[in-house]
Amino acid sequence: MNAINEREHDPKAAGMDPAVLRRLTEVVQGRGGAAQLCVLRRGAVVLDRSFGCSPDSLFLAYAATKPFAALAVHALAERGLLELDQPVAAYWPQFAQQGKGRVTVRHVLQHRAGVPVGRGMLRTMRTASDWERSVGDLEAARPRWPGGEVAAYHFMSYGFILGELVQRVTGRSFRDFVTSEFFVPLGLDDLHMGLPDNAWDRHVPARADHPSEWPNQWMSNRRRYRQSVIPSAGLSGTAAQLARFYQMLLGGGILDGVRVLRPESVAEAVKPSNDGENDASLKRPVRWSHGFMLGGPGQDPRDLAQVMGGASGRSTFGHAGTTSSVVWADPARELVFAYLSNVQPEFGAGIGRLREVSDLVLDACEAG
Repeated sequence: MNAINEREHDPKAAGMDPAVLRRLTEVVQGRGGAAQLCVLRRGAVVLDRSFGCSPDSLFLAYAATKPFAALAVHALAERGLLELDQPVAAYWPQFAQQGKGRVTVRHVLQHRAGVPVGRGMLRTMRTASDWERSVGDLEAARPRWPGGEVAAYHFMSYGFILGELVQRVTGRSFRDFVTSEFFVPLGLDDLHMGLPDNAWDRHVPARADHPSEWPNQWMSNRRRYRQSVIPSAGLSGTAAQLARFYQMLLGGGILDGVRVLRPESVAEAVKPSNDGENDASLKRPVRWSHGFMLGGPGQDPRDLAQVMGGASGRSTFGHAGTTSSVVWADPARELVFAYLSNVQPEFGAGIGRLREVSDLVLDACEAG
């Protein structure tokens, strides 16, 4: 199935090569499974396709959820409700246990809080659908490094720390804050921080393409996981709606005349926090900002910026979801790309697959 959306505009009018975009759809269709693609150029939809699913099928975004937690905190900062350089414990006193009293909100945004997991990876994954246990484990966690010292991808702790900050500062649930402050104003009614019952029949099950991904398939296909609020890896949605959210970010916080963030907040969220050193958790070079992965790969073929394309610019920002999906925006090219797939390859192969589709989108711009 290759459902063509009637909203598509002529790629040539947006400076993109239709032949290269056709090649992109052929590559995605040839991978099997279910997938969605959405490409926006200069604010216009040039590609919006579904493969093996419906346009309203809901994919799990995995780690591509993390920027939403970060942006919620940036929204609080712009309102003066918290300060990025204040300790997390200033708003959440119990977090100071085990020597974490000097860890700042900014350290968390940079993956530098020193607690990439709470009380071990296995327990972290087993308790991901239980907010209170996850938060309690982080309060009791002993940091591996002092705050700010080492960039180490915070698998689940990233979202739970930022999400708990949102709840402590606002007195509202994280789901309510993100939904009412971002999704509802922007008309994004098919982005869900935890699937509601009435959307369950549209969810797309994950499919492991390598034995290494069997545990992830088992975990992420459980109804309890999909319906829980997991601010690091629990967003469900469509490629089209994720692309529109990123179009808002390209616009400096505004979409269709509706502003949800100030330009200064978006700029702070995408500001680099390192220059691609080796991440202590992922064992690969990563360019982090204050909420996103950044483009501009270096010479190291292991560089995770590759997921946004080998020719991606240093101002490109986005996030991969495991290695089955990726969403990014390129300000210089006025380009947004969202690719969601339910096929989960082995980690290294998955990086190559994400680079392939991202490269084709960039090639379509260059050719156009």
